[in-house]
Amino acid sequence: MASPRTPPSGLEPEIDFDRQVSNEKSSVAAPIYSSTEGPSQEQHFKVVTRGDPLSSSDDVRGEITGYDDSFMRARAALSSTEEKKLLRRIDWHLIPLLAIMYMVKTIDASNVSNARIMDRGTPRNIMIELSVTPDQYNFVTAAYYIPYILAETPSNLLVKYLKPSVWQARIMISWGIVLCCHAAVTNAGGLYTVRAFLGLFEAGLWPGILLQLCYWYRPDEMASRIVLVTLLGNFSAVISGVLSFAFDGVHARGLSGWKWLILTEGIFTIILGIVVYLVLPDFPNTASWMSQEEKDFIQARLPINAPRAAEKDFDWKEFWQTLKDPKLWLFLLCWAFYTIGTTGLQFYQPTVIANLGFTTIARAQLLNIPPAIFACVLTIVFGWVANTGHVPLPAIPLTFMVIIEACYVALYTFPNTGGVYAATVIAGGFSIAWYTMMWPWRVQTTGGATGSAFAIAFANSYGQIGGAVGSQLFNSRFAPRYTTSFGIAMGFIGAAIVMNLVTWSATWRVDVATRRLKRARVAAGKRNEAILDDVDIYVGKRRG
Repeated sequence: MASPRTPPSGLEPEIDFDRQVSNEKSSVAAPIYSSTEGPSQEQHFKVVTRGDPLSSSDDVRGEITGYDDSFMRARAALSSTEEKKLLRRIDWHLIPLLAIMYMVKTIDASNVSNARIMDRGTPRNIMIELSVTPDQYNFVTAAYYIPYILAETPSNLLVKYLKPSVWQARIMISWGIVLCCHAAVTNAGGLYTVRAFLGLFEAGLWPGILLQLCYWYRPDEMASRIVLVTLLGNFSAVISGVLSFAFDGVHARGLSGWKWLILTEGIFTIILGIVVYLVLPDFPNTASWMSQEEKDFIQARLPINAPRAAEKDFDWKEFWQTLKDPKLWLFLLCWAFYTIGTTGLQFYQPTVIANLGFTTIARAQLLNIPPAIFACVLTIVFGWVANTGHVPLPAIPLTFMVIIEACYVALYTFPNTGGVYAATVIAGGFSIAWYTMMWPWRVQTTGGATGSAFAIAFANSYGQIGGAVGSQLFNSRFAPRYTTSFGIAMGFIGAAIVMNLVTWSATWRVDVATRRLKRARVAAGKRNEAILDDVDIYVGKRRG
C-alpha cells in the first residue's frame, strides 16, 4: 500500500470543496489553504465523466497517490446510476445478515439481566434457584467481560486470515453451544463459568462486522451502514422483554423459565451460525454475484488506507504504528469512562424498573421496551443526520452524553416515580444509541488490514472494561433507588465528555475532510462524474 503524499512544510491541507467542479474530462483545481498562511498552494482533483475509458490517463498518471492506470480506469467504469444499484445490491447481501447477527449477539449477552426478575419471589427465580445473592450476581457481568476483553483483539486479527464467513460462524456456533449449557447450571460457580465462556466465544463478532464493512464501503458511507446493522441490535431489548414475558412462569421437563429462555436463544444462535457460514460474503474480490468490473470498481473507490483482501494477513509495522498512535488511547479512554458510567444502567434497568412498583414483575419486563424503541428512533434520526455530511460526527455522541448526564441528575435526586421512569427511558435510549453514533467516527480514523483490525478491536475490547466495573457500582446496599450508584456514574460520564472533546481535537481534520469529500462526491455523482483522486483525503496524515 502506498503511503500518503506529504504536503510542503508548514501547510495543513484543507480542500475547498465548495468550488464547482467542471464538466470537462480534464483536471479541476481545488485550492488547498493553510489555516495560517492563506492560499499559497493548489491541489488538483482529476474529474472524468463516468464510463469514460480514460484515454487521457497520461494526464493523470503519477499524480494520484497509490493507484495505477488499471485502478484509475476502474474508478470511472460505472455510471453514477450503476454505482447506486451496485451499492444497493451489496447492501442486500451484507447488511440484513450482519444486522441479525448483531441483534442475536446483543440479546444473548444481556439475557441474564432479564432473567434476574423472571419468576421473582418463587423457587424458580434464577437467584433463588442458584442460591445467589445480589452482590454475587454483580460478578456475572464481570465474569462475561474479562475473557471478552482479553480475546477480542486476537479474534479480530484472525478475521482476514480465516475469512469472515468461517470465523464469524465459528464464533456464533460456539457461543450458541455455551448458551445451551446454561440449562445444566445448578449453582453460582456454574453460572460464572458459562458466562465466562460466553464472553470468550462472543469476542470478535462486533469488531469483525465493523472490519468487514471497511472492505466494502468508503468512510463517508459507513455511518448509514452501521446504523442499519445496529438498528436491530437496538431493538433487541424489545425482543428480550417479550421473550422474558413469554417464558415467565414456564416450568417444563425440570427446567425453569429462565433456562428455557436461554436454551431457546442458544439453539437459534447455532442455526444462525450455520447460515452465516453458508451465506455471508467475505471480500469484494471473492463475491460470486459481482462481475469482475464491479469487483474492481468497489475496491478502486476505497481510500488508500482502507483494508484490502490483497494485503498480507498480518503486518507488524502497521501493528506497531497503530499501537503508538495517541488516537488509539484517546478512543480507548472515551469508551472506558462511558461504559463504566452506563453499563450499570443497562444491566440493572429491568431491576430498577421492577423496583419502582408500577405493576407485576412479569409486566415490568414490558416496561423495558420503551427505552429500546426510543433508541431505535434516535438511531434512525441521527443516522440520517450523520449521513448528510453536514454535522461533525464527534458532536453527536457528545450531545448524547450531555443528555445522559442530565437524566442521571434526575435518577440521583429521585423526584418521583414517574420522573425516574422517564429519566430511565431517555438515558437508556441515548446510552444504547451512543455506540451506533460513535463507531462511524472511529472507523474513519483507522487504516490498513492489520491496523483497522487492531484499532477497532482494541477500542471495543479494552474500552469494555466498564462492563466489568460499571455493574459493581450497583451494590445491593444502594438498593432500591441506587441514587449513590447514579451519582458515581455521573462522574464517569463527565470524564467521558472531557475525553470526547480531547479526541475530537485530535481527529477533527479527518472528520472535516471526510464530510467535505462526501459532499463533493455527491455533487459530482449528480453530474455522472467521478473524482479520481478523492481516495487520498488524508494528505500527510497517518490514520490510527
